[in-house]
Amino acid sequence: MGLAAAAALARAGRPVVLVERHDGFGRETTSRNSEVIHAGIYYPEGSLKAQTCVAGREALYARCAARGIPHRKTGKWIVATSEAEVATLEALERRGTANGVPGLRLLPAAEIARGEPAVRAVAALESPETGIVDAHALCLSLAADAEADGALLVLNTSVCGFAESAGGHRVETRSADGERASLGCAAVVNAAGLASDRIAALAGLDVDARGLRLHPCKGDYFALAPGAPLRLSRLVYPVPSGAGLGVHATLDLGGRIRFGPDATYVEALDLDVDPSKSAAFAEAAGRYLPGLRPEWLTPDFAGIRPKLAAEGESFRDFAVSEESDAGLPGFVNLIGIESPGLTAALAIADRVVALLASL
Repeated sequence: MGLAAAAALARAGRPVVLVERHDGFGRETTSRNSEVIHAGIYYPEGSLKAQTCVAGREALYARCAARGIPHRKTGKWIVATSEAEVATLEALERRGTANGVPGLRLLPAAEIARGEPAVRAVAALESPETGIVDAHALCLSLAADAEADGALLVLNTSVCGFAESAGGHRVETRSADGERASLGCAAVVNAAGLASDRIAALAGLDVDARGLRLHPCKGDYFALAPGAPLRLSRLVYPVPSGAGLGVHATLDLGGRIRFGPDATYVEALDLDVDPSKSAAFAEAAGRYLPGLRPEWLTPDFAGIRPKLAAEGESFRDFAVSEESDAGLPGFVNLIGIESPGLTAALAIADRVVALLASL
């Protein structure tokens, strides 16, 4: 998200310095996910997630085509494994259509069996606009654009505080070797992902009172072992439930099948995958892929979602706001940018440019 905002602001003629605490870009939420280009089905009509997902999807496909970023419009099926789940598919179709998602249609069991013989379901909602993208290649593309338009990208450097500055903000930083620096700027975009609530607090905002405290939620992934007798030609998702979209089957650009993520709220940001979870993953995905066996699954990777919704809470939208009302003119928060954040990134970046246009 930070790279998308940096590239958009630099393109708009703003002098930009991007501060990244890791030794490369896209090392956390950006790349540790399913790398899916979402269509915009799941989110309430009028929500920021819905609006930026739909607009971001179109912008992302256009960028990928123009810049040669590896991607594929695979399509997706959301499947109902019982008659009781069909009503949920119908509700998702109505919601997605209201959000502006084209091409949605309900499929009967016979068509599912013809299209994906490994899948067992009584109905499916087809989303032809869903796809996959190489998140690392996207990051490199955005970094190249930002630098070409004059942005300075600084790695291995953390924001450690803010100081008062006449007519703007002063950002205090510390490099990986302990060197401290101070940077004066007219505006700050807080796109710190899993640390975005901490950055907001450093700037003086009461994140708890404002409902901006993050609740990290871990998702593990397992990969289908080479040689396992299972083939899919598109993404297959269960009917959504709980904190995520359920353990779904996705493809990478090489055609490898991956299962996940599950959803577990965590305190520590541990990225290890417990191999013993293979049985639970096989059971979850086995509801729609009945031939799946635990021994076919191998631990792949894990990611952490920066969720604003605590465990058991209902839908929370992206928090995208300029904080003049809180006494911080020119400070823009991007907090809770979880799924569909990768898809929505270019559209959110355009909103950042608009929020700062008068400064």
